[in-house]
Amino acid sequence: MPHISIEYSANLEQRTDIQALCDVLRSEAASIEAFPTPGVRVRALRANHFSIADGDPKHAFVDISVRLRAGRPDDVKKDAANRLFDAAQVFLKPVLETSSLALSLEMRDIDPDLSPKTGSIRAHLGTA
Repeated sequence: MPHISIEYSANLEQRTDIQALCDVLRSEAASIEAFPTPGVRVRALRANHFSIADGDPKHAFVDISVRLRAGRPDDVKKDAANRLFDAAQVFLKPVLETSSLALSLEMRDIDPDLSPKTGSIRAHLGTA
């Protein structure tokens, strides 16, 4: 873990590279000691239909959701949330400086008793 979902307004695609934002957040998450690299997942979901503030179509949003398996101390989660938010903010700085954009991030725990998991990524890391 973490699972990072980026929900964004469709009009943002003309202003920035969403795949690059995914890569930036993956890289930052992988550099956080509390997040094992094999568990890092980043996905972006485009909102084709949205209405923001006064309804002007120039407004855009990026909402980042970070889900973690429960058990990490609050100070570790706060540091991770701040690092991920800062990475997104730095990446999106040109957009924030030139257009209307709302950027947010929320981190929340997943109850491990209610979230079974399996996978083979660890067995394939470092292989072509």
